[in-house]
Amino acid sequence: MIPKVQLPGSRSMITLAVRHREFLSPGFANVTLGGPAVRELVVAGNDQAVRLFFPRDGQTGLRMPTLSNEAWIAQLLLAPKAVRPWVRNLTIRRVRPADDELDIEFAVHGDSPLSSWVRRAEPGDPAGIFDIGTTYRRPGHARGQLLIGDETALPAILSILEGTPPGLATEVYLEVAARADIRPGPTPAGARIHWLSRDDEDLRPGTLAVAAVRDAHLPPSPFYTWVAGESRLATTVRRHLVNDRGVPKRDISFIGYWRLGRSAPG
Repeated sequence: MIPKVQLPGSRSMITLAVRHREFLSPGFANVTLGGPAVRELVVAGNDQAVRLFFPRDGQTGLRMPTLSNEAWIAQLLLAPKAVRPWVRNLTIRRVRPADDELDIEFAVHGDSPLSSWVRRAEPGDPAGIFDIGTTYRRPGHARGQLLIGDETALPAILSILEGTPPGLATEVYLEVAARADIRPGPTPAGARIHWLSRDDEDLRPGTLAVAAVRDAHLPPSPFYTWVAGESRLATTVRRHLVNDRGVPKRDISFIGYWRLGRSAPG
């Protein structure tokens, strides 16, 4: 079975600053972070994930953990809220080492701490990252791939598509909150993107993606599947592929980025 996460050999807490923020659609924004420390990040894959540290509303600076191992979590939670930053898991969209910059795309919704920070982000605002590895590893025997996600997985899937070799049979199912969030993405030869928009706040995220995959024409076997987003979406798709379609578990990577009704710690 494919390991769930592949961690880097070495990593460090990296402090950066906002250089630019741009809204890509009503529900998505891109924030460019920069600084010489960008060069400390070793990009290991197209779905490079990081912990993003950002100040709480009212904090004038950013107090990053000093430990570059999993003990950082205890260090963070023991700090008083007056100085404790927020932390969330995100996927890096692009890295430009020559410019000391990287881009992170955000699904912006409601008044969550992350969405509020993105809306008010200005050049010079501090932010930090900590590498947490990659999950996309297409095996050599795969003749095609199936990529599935909700809006939280959209940046990772678009990045994966940019690294997909032309001619690889690829079916992509991308669910977003609203039709206005559908936008052009990289489409290498052999790839098809199926956009799905909920347009209904009462519809559970992932519902349309699960239904579409149940009726989907799958890539030629053997194929690799990468599915991420709301926890039930990831587990339901995996269960369907294994139990109903006979797909080997070893050829599926599934990641629950978040769980409906549960707030992220920190």
